[in-house]
Amino acid sequence: MITPITWQKSSFSHEEGECVELSAADSAIRLRESDDPVAVITTTHRPLCTLIRGIKAGEFDHLGT
Repeated sequence: MITPITWQKSSFSHEEGECVELSAADSAIRLRESDDPVAVITTTHRPLCTLIRGIKAGEFDHLGT
C-alpha cells in the first residue's frame, strides 16, 4: 500500500493561490506550487538549506530582472 503524501502550505501563502507546499518523508523533501501540483521537486535537507540561504542573501536577485 502506498502512503499518501501529506503536504503543508507555507504560512506566507496567499488565498488566491501562489502557494508553496512542502512534504518531508524518508529523508526526502518535496516542494510543489499549489497551482501545478503535478510538478514536484524532490531534494534533501542540505541542498534545500543551501538554496534558502542563497535566496535570503540575495544571490538570485539578478534572475528576476
